[in-house]
Amino acid sequence: MWSKRIKTIRILFLLGGIFFAIILLAIVPTTAFAAGFDMSMLDGANSARGVDQATTLFGSTGIFTTISNVMLFLVGAISVVMVVIGGMRYVISGGNTANVGAAKNTILYAIVGLVISILAYAVVNFVIGSFVPGGETGGTNL
Repeated sequence: MWSKRIKTIRILFLLGGIFFAIILLAIVPTTAFAAGFDMSMLDGANSARGVDQATTLFGSTGIFTTISNVMLFLVGAISVVMVVIGGMRYVISGGNTANVGAAKNTILYAIVGLVISILAYAVVNFVIGSFVPGGETGGTNL
């Protein structure tokens, strides 16, 4: 029993030492090299950005809009698949009340999930359009 605890404590100390060493290696060189570095954070981000990547976070071509469009598409596709699965379960239930109820719940939850995702998408676009300066509402650009 004590040998297990000692092994656990050794592993925790080893992991803590490794974590501490990684933190030291990450902090010390950056402070040494930062003395002669004269770029802002925006300059660094722009130099790391690829040629065909969006320059803005928000807007009709922004990264955030693209991510929300893709997520809405995925949720819609999964919802359609779940409605089809629920319909198939309903058809092959054979009149068993438990199977019929499970199939109806599958269809209901797929539709509720789709409605919630569409409402969340609308709220996000409203917030971006209202509070971000120059932020346009996204729209589905798929």
